[in-house]
Amino acid sequence: MTNRFLKLLSFVFILSAVGCGKNNDTNSANETVERRVETLLRKMTLEEKLGQMNQITSYANIEDLSNLIKKGEVGSILNEIDPVRINALQRVAIEESRLGIPILIARDVIHGFKTIFPIPLGQAASFNPDIVETGARIAAIEASSVGIRWTFAPMIDIGRDPRWGRIAEGFGEDTYLTSVMGVASIKGYQGDSLNNPTSIAACAKHFAGYGAAEGGRDYNSTNIPERLLRNVFLPPFEAAVNAGAATFMTSFNDNDGIPSTGNVFLLKDVLRKEWKFDGFVVSDWASVVEMITHGYAADEAEAALKAINAGVDMEMVSGSFVKEAPQLIKDNKLKESVIDDAVRDILRIKFKLGLFENPYAKEGSNTVCYDESHLQAAKQAAIESVILLKNTNQTLPVKSDIKSIAVVGPMANAPYEQLGTWVFDGDKAYTQTPLKAIDNLSKCHNIQLIYEQGLTHSRDNNMATIAKAANAAAKADVIFAFIGEESILSGEAHCLADLNLQGGQSALIEALYKTGKPVVTVVMAGRPLTIEKEISQSAAVLYSFHPGTMGGPAIADLLFGVAVPSAKTPMTFPKATGQVPMYYSHNNTGRPATRNEVLLNNIEVEAGQTSLGCTSFYLDAGFDPLYPFGYGLSYTTFSYSNIKLSKDKFKSDETIKVEFELENTGNYQGTEVVQLYVQDKSGSVTRPVKELKRFMRVTLQPTEKKTLSFELPISELAFWNIDMKKVVEPGDFNLWVATDSQSGEAVPFTVIQ
Repeated sequence: MTNRFLKLLSFVFILSAVGCGKNNDTNSANETVERRVETLLRKMTLEEKLGQMNQITSYANIEDLSNLIKKGEVGSILNEIDPVRINALQRVAIEESRLGIPILIARDVIHGFKTIFPIPLGQAASFNPDIVETGARIAAIEASSVGIRWTFAPMIDIGRDPRWGRIAEGFGEDTYLTSVMGVASIKGYQGDSLNNPTSIAACAKHFAGYGAAEGGRDYNSTNIPERLLRNVFLPPFEAAVNAGAATFMTSFNDNDGIPSTGNVFLLKDVLRKEWKFDGFVVSDWASVVEMITHGYAADEAEAALKAINAGVDMEMVSGSFVKEAPQLIKDNKLKESVIDDAVRDILRIKFKLGLFENPYAKEGSNTVCYDESHLQAAKQAAIESVILLKNTNQTLPVKSDIKSIAVVGPMANAPYEQLGTWVFDGDKAYTQTPLKAIDNLSKCHNIQLIYEQGLTHSRDNNMATIAKAANAAAKADVIFAFIGEESILSGEAHCLADLNLQGGQSALIEALYKTGKPVVTVVMAGRPLTIEKEISQSAAVLYSFHPGTMGGPAIADLLFGVAVPSAKTPMTFPKATGQVPMYYSHNNTGRPATRNEVLLNNIEVEAGQTSLGCTSFYLDAGFDPLYPFGYGLSYTTFSYSNIKLSKDKFKSDETIKVEFELENTGNYQGTEVVQLYVQDKSGSVTRPVKELKRFMRVTLQPTEKKTLSFELPISELAFWNIDMKKVVEPGDFNLWVATDSQSGEAVPFTVIQ
């Protein structure tokens, strides 16, 4: 991790409630913004105020849109990307509406606008916040060039169930990793200053608990108690506030019976009062009126009342604020002062974005999108996000004696599918696929390339084409099999009950395995899949969460050794769907598995009615995941040694310094993601078996050894205790510096009063 991010994280995680260290220039600028907000607010009618709280989606008839804007009934428009239309609408707002308040143009720019980076889950696999910041910065530059100044990202929900389709859109299962990557994303989108024309407002979503939807079914209920909410699900959002996120979005789910869009505890007590958030809150798409379907509101009037009073400032598309608020105020059910507070929050961000001074986009030819530097950054991001899961007998990289390679599978040449979910604006014509990139490198090495697709898409089940592909592949020295998921199979509303490969892909791998030639399986997907069987039939496995525009050259460079894998799993990979949710930082049970238990196939016929171990495990799947969190191989190997703490007892206001040696013990230059975990062995409530607290990327030459260190303030061991207070409790702890969440030797230390 870079020094810049260490400093940023220090700010995010240790920031005290008193004194944020803002300089006089910043204070002066904020005071100017507040004066402008108050001056404008005093001029506004109730209808104009409600207009600012109203976000609509763009539609074809620009005259109807213009009429609404002219009357001051629209504060934001989403899904408009034509700069000519955007400028026309802005001219109406600036020149023809009574107060000249510009429109905030919004779009879901999730992992790229035109140049598409790996999906966020893939970026998380890099364990490199610089990759995330760079990707968001490029997305902001490209999106702002057409007039977009607000995105609905980053998604910083903690996701521990890969059945949930939106797992692709977040940074995985871990609270700390998600916090780091979320902060990096916000920094990238918003840049050094919101009023820079290339900056776009970030939106921390979904507030809160959305990733814990029951059964991994999107929009479903959650039941997260407050302590778990505060210890696991809320820290990334608090980090987002401290990093200056301009906006927040409520989530679709209800938690403990209260929909987030009407949740006073979340939106007022925590977000505004505890965290001092001064941006604005937008509902998710129609989530205000969906509180009627939830059974939390009887009609649109009650839904609008509950959402506004809870602290929702802007309503996305459903229009109940504009429709119902005037009568609610007349009936003394809603105070206009509450409306004023919401409008203040919205106007504040519009002023900070510089929209009043610079509302228009540049028209004409756009040379920013797909700039060569953007493409190269996307390629590097893809390289660092591909995980090497298996490499038997150093099958990879491709050896010099290889004369022919077979490329097979539905994802080898699927330019649209490799872009992944949430790609509205990326053009598949710019996508560089693995097939094309492998063909280029094969020619450079005088290797014959055999291509037989086998299956036309991931759900294809044509056995005849599988046989044809296997026959062709049998003629090659090595087989590259590209399998996974089409982009539509993950993302919002795309949840799965079964995480096995779709269609005939498993049969394809089996047929290739039976050729006797080494099979290198490359998976491109939006989530962890249950591929234990396919891995057993593969000599090597690369896992690429949908890698984006430049995924092909990135994967080809890894296959041929031009680049060396360094990514780690940002989620636990289960063996079977029935194991989920499965995550590394679970609480311990009173009867954890010992690995001496009797498993299904070892139970004797007519066995006595014993409990076979009296511990927590599955008879069929056993004790462990397929791959733990933080796992990933390299073409080289690394050795950890001499792990030492600065001392063995610490007070709560002190900092642990951890020193260790890392050596590259292999034959390639490589980058290791070093991970630091901590366990609080006992507390006033049960604590996780391990929690990630730090990580760093370290590049070493063969045989090179470095002495490295982490610093961890004891204050970061605080948690919400049995009295619902965030404290560091004295006691015994364990610490690991290791290559993944299941490795390493524990180093004990004690926290004293």
